[in-house]
Amino acid sequence: MNYSSVYTLFNVRCMISKFTSYIPKNTYAKKDSASVSMIGGALKKKKLGKLGPVMEKKVLPVETDPEKLVKYACGSNIYKTGEDAILKEDKEYPDWLWNVRLGPPPTLEELDPESKQYWRYIRKMAMKRNNQLSKIRKF
Repeated sequence: MNYSSVYTLFNVRCMISKFTSYIPKNTYAKKDSASVSMIGGALKKKKLGKLGPVMEKKVLPVETDPEKLVKYACGSNIYKTGEDAILKEDKEYPDWLWNVRLGPPPTLEELDPESKQYWRYIRKMAMKRNNQLSKIRKF
């Protein structure tokens, strides 16, 4: 090695060491042990759960009056004022209401191959299968 290459190498090393000494430490990402809030001028510590402050659950009152349970659809009123919907006789409701399927969705064998619902179900099953196959590919 000649003199100029050694000098250049020394200068490069000095510049690298100067550059690395100016890199700030990453102290901004440290997790606080407990957060502090100002409430009424006093400092109070908040309890933190695993995912943040703990939310208090709202306990909704359960209706126990049997007469009200028979006459009203309890819980149908979402507003602060007003009352729940009054239940009518079965004759006043449409016929299709009593034929609504309440259980699990129909299987593929129960569906008609000429219906749109059948082909949507087939497409959904194919997409699920393709997603599973794409997860196990090795490349």
